[in-house]
Amino acid sequence: MMVRLRGHHLLCLLTFVGEGYTPSFTRNYRQIAGRLSAGEPIEIVDGPDDICAPMRDVPEAHCRNENIRCRDNRALAAVSNLLGLPLGPGSVLILDDGRLQDLRGAFTRGSVRAACDECEWSTLCTRVATDGFDGVLV
Repeated sequence: MMVRLRGHHLLCLLTFVGEGYTPSFTRNYRQIAGRLSAGEPIEIVDGPDDICAPMRDVPEAHCRNENIRCRDNRALAAVSNLLGLPLGPGSVLILDDGRLQDLRGAFTRGSVRAACDECEWSTLCTRVATDGFDGVLV
């Protein structure tokens, strides 16, 4: 199996400590975090992904908004540049320990955070990174 992720969720997973929009969203994300931690590959998708699943029927959910697609594109460009891999819809990525360390280092330095502009979770993610990613679930 593969975890289907949109671009900006490649950054969100770096700081996921178990908080989310709703209890069902958080439960789902925890399960996905477990799968990713076990080494399950990621398939990059365009638009709502496996993390978004519990929010797809919520009218005010932002997962289909154009600004979120722009966030996905900025994240994919930054992660592609960092890892030296062309990433886009259909790409498959395995996040081994080395890649996670590289991504977290870049996240802490701010070099991959252009996609995080205007994100409501940015303050939490900054705190998690500042605390050395203590308590992350991936």
